[in-house]
Amino acid sequence: MNTPELILPKHTFHDDLTSFSRTQEITDDFLKRNAEARYESTLGPARDFHRIASIPTVVVDQWMRDGFNIFEASAKEIVAKLKQQDNQAFLTTRKAV
Repeated sequence: MNTPELILPKHTFHDDLTSFSRTQEITDDFLKRNAEARYESTLGPARDFHRIASIPTVVVDQWMRDGFNIFEASAKEIVAKLKQQDNQAFLTTRKAV
């Protein structure tokens, strides 16, 4: 599994008058907590409100701009998108969804 860069790519937006960019630092601690949650997910049965992923806001924002509405997508679609983009480090379960 590839670990994402500690700082996600900078997103820059332009129009005739303004320009701004957004970045979000992805800390080692964040990735470590996700890895621990993935391991712990194998220790017992899934319960109600089983967390499948912890996705940084900057990724969600980019998906929304790209037309992927994470708030209407199924858990299976979200997991597939994370895997497609090689972002498995954001998954917090090893269980099939």
